[in-house]
Amino acid sequence: MRPTPHAGISRIANYVAGDATLPGFHQPALLSANESPLGPSPAAVVAAREACGKVHLYPDADTRALSEALARYHGLDPDWLMCGTGSESLIEVLCRSYAGPGDEVLMPQFSFPMFGIYANAAGATVVTAPAPNFTADVDALLGAVTERTKLVFLANPNNPTGTWVDKHAVARLVAGLPERVLLVLDSAYAEYLTDDAYDAGLHYVRAHPTRVVVLRTFSKLYALAGLRVGWMHAAPDLLTLLRRARLIFPVTSPSQAAAVAALADGAHVQRSIEHNQQWLPWLTAQLRELGLQVLPSGGNFVLVRFEGDGWKAADARLRAKGVLVRAIPALGGLRISVGLEDANRAVVEALSA
Repeated sequence: MRPTPHAGISRIANYVAGDATLPGFHQPALLSANESPLGPSPAAVVAAREACGKVHLYPDADTRALSEALARYHGLDPDWLMCGTGSESLIEVLCRSYAGPGDEVLMPQFSFPMFGIYANAAGATVVTAPAPNFTADVDALLGAVTERTKLVFLANPNNPTGTWVDKHAVARLVAGLPERVLLVLDSAYAEYLTDDAYDAGLHYVRAHPTRVVVLRTFSKLYALAGLRVGWMHAAPDLLTLLRRARLIFPVTSPSQAAAVAALADGAHVQRSIEHNQQWLPWLTAQLRELGLQVLPSGGNFVLVRFEGDGWKAADARLRAKGVLVRAIPALGGLRISVGLEDANRAVVEALSA
């Protein structure tokens, strides 16, 4: 006999990150991880470098300066905020704290993979509700709730599909869930979606402090993916409980400094939003003109679906042109991040063939 992990670990498929290198190309176009093509604010880079001069000291465990900056920016109370090593670490501590063997964690079909990974790692059972047209269905989610349901995850907009549900659907979900179920709204791509019908959900936390939390990240619009900074808006009592189970020092000093500076650089933020507003619809339209199925996206990427195994040939064609995208075999497609102009045009040129 040898030590064995619990059964939930065996249910987890190894997560494979998107490729970042391509043989034969010194600098391939990296469109596989939904990273910001404009990169981080120069002020954020300077702040991180300056903070590196004190990395012999432990970082602020409470991330107070960052929490206060977030509170000012979003009109929130800093005591209602907690930061983590990317929103991924916050997903993990939520699953570990609220779900375990015998419990169920519910999410729409085609959800962000980390929800299921960390639910299984906690020993819980993952339940997926049907998502017609690759979009979350509130009625299906509510219909899948059982006495064992502890957590419901909704990524809105969703990764990898890009699809999203409007504020009326989110309101129905909040109203329809039992008081004993914690709803986690993952709004990682909220900054990209300016449609009046969209609601990132921050106000629900105050309205329902015992059963709604919202996750956000600096990895996408703010382009700090390599520094791993995420944050959670939740009631202080809930955060007090989660801090017992999280990392003691969840965010490095350079990461905290960079995030504060990134928030303050409104001009860079606006340029990043405007770039996406220009090239996301362009890329969507160009690919649809080729006869491809492109799902509507509220993020900084598109999911393109192909007949049968056609995605394999398309992926190979893109690689031959020095473009790396993310294959999503379960959806028969490729997830393509919005890049700089040359990269976006290279995608269309390659797939035109």
